[in-house]
Amino acid sequence: MNKKILTAVLAGVLSMGTLTACQSSVTNAKLKVTARIYPEYEWVNAVLGDEKKNADVTLLMKDGIDLHSYQPSAEDIMTIKNSDLFLYVGGESDGWAIDASKEAKNKDFMAINLMELLQDTTKQEVTKEGMQKDEDEDDGEIEYDEHVWLSLRNAERSVQGIADDLAAMQPEHEDAYQANAKAYIAQLDALDQRYQKTVDSAETKVLVFGDRFPFRYMVDDYGLDYYAAFVGCSAETEASFETIRFLAEKIDAYGLKHILTIESSDQKIAHTIKCNTASKDQDILVLDSIQSVDQKKMQSSYLDIMTDNLNVLAKALDTEPAA
Repeated sequence: MNKKILTAVLAGVLSMGTLTACQSSVTNAKLKVTARIYPEYEWVNAVLGDEKKNADVTLLMKDGIDLHSYQPSAEDIMTIKNSDLFLYVGGESDGWAIDASKEAKNKDFMAINLMELLQDTTKQEVTKEGMQKDEDEDDGEIEYDEHVWLSLRNAERSVQGIADDLAAMQPEHEDAYQANAKAYIAQLDALDQRYQKTVDSAETKVLVFGDRFPFRYMVDDYGLDYYAAFVGCSAETEASFETIRFLAEKIDAYGLKHILTIESSDQKIAHTIKCNTASKDQDILVLDSIQSVDQKKMQSSYLDIMTDNLNVLAKALDTEPAA
């Protein structure tokens, strides 16, 4: 992300807020909620339930832009400033979100930073054996994996956190919000159990990704091992011969029949890995990281996407998805 450009945008928008601060504001009875990513948008709508009719819920990232490529527009910053509740991830891609949330106009404004909410379960990003390092990677800097929404267990805690904050903002709806959260968490828990049973039924619990790897939280939940070309937040697109050879050898060693990629991949690396295996007959599968959505993808819910991911995971593990 170009930080100089982003700083200029923020400075301009925030100064607009300063110039208009003395003007009388128009009261809007509807609750204004802004979500940075699609999972948060889904979760807050689930908690709102019937109260969605009395809320304006805005998703910032809905045009197919990747989480790591997204740069907020002046309109996006103003939307956040005018919100009652702002949900964001809080990882290295969200420095701008922290700054914008500090300038909210509403004195009762609340922000939910998922990385802070889940701080006791967040994980440092690691460069595992065989992974290619970013050329501009700072070896002395500790970075945390921000793809927390890919853990159903993190999702459960996030939904409860959203319900608690909404209840604090609107005590008159507390019972409804908590009931909605409880019902949704039950669905998340049921799917989580299906994941665990599926993994438990697999003989080999190893995955190979010919791509970035944003699924650390998911695989750790279920005791899976993995090998990948790059870390989850990597900007690299070309894998070295050493990386390709290492991953191909792992596929041969474990007798794997599938190579995984994420949804935005051109699959070139995966195909090159395949061509360097002994059998050269692996299928290439796509696991959805939900890092970007468009209008078509928004027709599927978070639970739908994670259920589809379960089916892909089962195939990658050469087993059947648990019922």
